[in-house]
Amino acid sequence: MDPAVQPLLDAINAGDRAAFFAALTPSATMTDDGTTRPLEDWVDREIFTVNGHITVDSATDDGLSMTATYRNDTWGEMRTRWQFTVTGGKVSHFDTGQA
Repeated sequence: MDPAVQPLLDAINAGDRAAFFAALTPSATMTDDGTTRPLEDWVDREIFTVNGHITVDSATDDGLSMTATYRNDTWGEMRTRWQFTVTGGKVSHFDTGQA
């Protein structure tokens, strides 16, 4: 896994919002199935208030692209895809969606 991405995944699984945002650049952005979403609102709704958990199934592109099993209390378990952009050792953008 890319060394900038791993802390983000660890933060999701630990339910650690502060560590999640510490792994991002200050101006980080995200998209869900290609649609830009407000980052803080999205991660609170999809990860931190609903016990989000991610298990990487496979990774490519030196760990910047992956498929994963993602679960939360709202949607249950689903197969997802993730693509990360890293700038200066931190995640500056990620796109996710169903795989």
